[in-house]
Amino acid sequence: MNIKSFFNTFSKSLLLAGCIGSGALAQNTPTENDYYKIVKIPIPEGIVLEVGGLITLPNGDLAASTRRGDVYIIENPTSSKPNFRKFASGLHEILGLAFKDNNLYCAQRGELTRLVDKNGDGKADRYETVYAWPISGHYHEYSFGPKVGPDGSFYVTANVGFGNSDWWAGKSLVPWRGWTMKITEDGKMEPFAAGMRSPCGIGMLNGEFFYGDNQGDWMGSGFITHVEKGDFLGHPASLRWADRPESPVKMRQEMVFSKVDPRDDPKVKPEYVEKERLPMTTIYEFGKKSFPNMGVKSPAVWLPHGVLGVSTSEIIADETNGEFGPFAGQLFVGDEGMSKIARVFLEKVNGQYQGASFDFRSGFRSGVLRMSWGTDNSMYVGGTNRGWGSVGTEAYGLEKLVFSGKTPFEMKAVRAMPDGFEIEFTLPVNKKTAEDVNNYDVSSYIYKYHPVYGSPIVDRKDNAVRGAKVSDDGLKVRIVVDGLREGYIHDIKPEGVKSANDGLSVLHGSAYYTLNNIPAGPKANITLVTPKTRAQRERVDAGALVNTPDNQMKEAAPSTEGMKGSNKPKVAPKTAVKDAIISDKEAMALLTKHTCLACHKVNERAIGPAYTEVAKRKYTNTQLEALIAEPKPENWPDFATPMAPMGHVPKKDIQKIAAWINNLKK
Repeated sequence: MNIKSFFNTFSKSLLLAGCIGSGALAQNTPTENDYYKIVKIPIPEGIVLEVGGLITLPNGDLAASTRRGDVYIIENPTSSKPNFRKFASGLHEILGLAFKDNNLYCAQRGELTRLVDKNGDGKADRYETVYAWPISGHYHEYSFGPKVGPDGSFYVTANVGFGNSDWWAGKSLVPWRGWTMKITEDGKMEPFAAGMRSPCGIGMLNGEFFYGDNQGDWMGSGFITHVEKGDFLGHPASLRWADRPESPVKMRQEMVFSKVDPRDDPKVKPEYVEKERLPMTTIYEFGKKSFPNMGVKSPAVWLPHGVLGVSTSEIIADETNGEFGPFAGQLFVGDEGMSKIARVFLEKVNGQYQGASFDFRSGFRSGVLRMSWGTDNSMYVGGTNRGWGSVGTEAYGLEKLVFSGKTPFEMKAVRAMPDGFEIEFTLPVNKKTAEDVNNYDVSSYIYKYHPVYGSPIVDRKDNAVRGAKVSDDGLKVRIVVDGLREGYIHDIKPEGVKSANDGLSVLHGSAYYTLNNIPAGPKANITLVTPKTRAQRERVDAGALVNTPDNQMKEAAPSTEGMKGSNKPKVAPKTAVKDAIISDKEAMALLTKHTCLACHKVNERAIGPAYTEVAKRKYTNTQLEALIAEPKPENWPDFATPMAPMGHVPKKDIQKIAAWINNLKK
């Protein structure tokens, strides 16, 4: 089977599963599609539904706004032939909708607008300005929202603009760019919070305002966080207006720049990627150590870049009381660039939100921008990708995500403990596999807080799992973990844990827990052991697969450590192990495990170049290995999103992937 045919077949059964456990390559291994099915909603010919806003109305109809300035009412959306009725038109890039007191509200580029149907004919006949804010005319000055707060006020977020030569550097060219604005129904505005870059992801959750941002300057990766009045979320451009009398924000630009070099000297051409090593600062340390009590808010939950997304969008909570599966009350976060949805579990420790993010569902046809719950307890998803780019190849679309009724084997929640974590599963675990500390892989890392575009993973360390204890019902496992670090992401992989009944691996193999606070309390009453090191766990397959003439993978001979003379079995030379070409099946498994396929395809351009195009560059294996670990975006100037460094991927896997890519040119 050639690679194109193999990929088309393999992707149907594996790629939709996202990042799967290491033992999940069996033919009948479940995928995301077995649990949550994507159903395309038919759109009438002639309607360009580039969804910018999406809400469910009290009667069950959907209201969808478009980036082209139209608003449609979608009647009977649960039927096979929903009816689309144009409600309003001629507006400017509508990137959000809300419904209050029988009226629709939308955020245009420069104003919050009330749409009124006075005569009841199903079309808006009055477009009333609630509040207008300044705009400079920069193309990137998007406005998002509104979300309705518990007091009836509206929350709107405003994008920063960007430079010309320094296109990545966010600038607040007019007041309140990079801010959240709180607006009353009678048109009074108060600046609420600052420090936002591209705040497309907003949500009102149990009466509290949350927002999510994208990787970029001053933003190491995507994230979501709780926003309170006076907060500063990290991007200093908005602080240009912080000294105005109506501003509740205490932080000032000069405070930020006193600790972090802004790299904005006009005599020196700045670079949007980090070519030299800048001093190590994180937003957590910046707020907690440098400016405590100044409203600096670090992320509640990081969304690792290139893994759970590249372009954070809508944030919604599961309001279906279990009708959408086992994640009642948890959050779902869309991503436009990767056409996917992540899941987030939140908890409060020492009064501050933190928690874990998980992969959830990939494979949407366009960039996921907005989501809303339908009356049938399915999730409606509106998409667009014009000018922004997405893995989903369709320019726009409306889909719904339907729960099959079958419970996936997942990490349902991860909770911080004084000496580790408690992992709650959706189904009972196999006790033997769950209490073996060598079946877990935990590491911690963080992103830099600096003015260049994004951040590599930095200060990564392995965290040994010293003990594991399963609860009586088999649904929870308490693990004791060495070296917990506040302010860091802890990547928790129960790689060898299986379900009790079916022996399944966890569908999505990582939980990314943002540990802002280590809770107090008693430590676990567990006998501690010394686990194998990462190197010991990986010794068997650290180059132990070699390519045979018939392209079938065979295990290399076992280790010869401690053996003498002629008793030593013959093994392949190290160079042969490194340069061996793995099979397409193993390549797909590695590319899926390390989320490479979220941004790259074999034969097609996506967020990044196709692997066949990379192969044409004729890099040596060694060069390609170095470029995977430390990418050089300038080598691919026609791709807008720089590739994140992949130095956290085991070297042996990088070697296999590089050799496989280069073999494609043959």
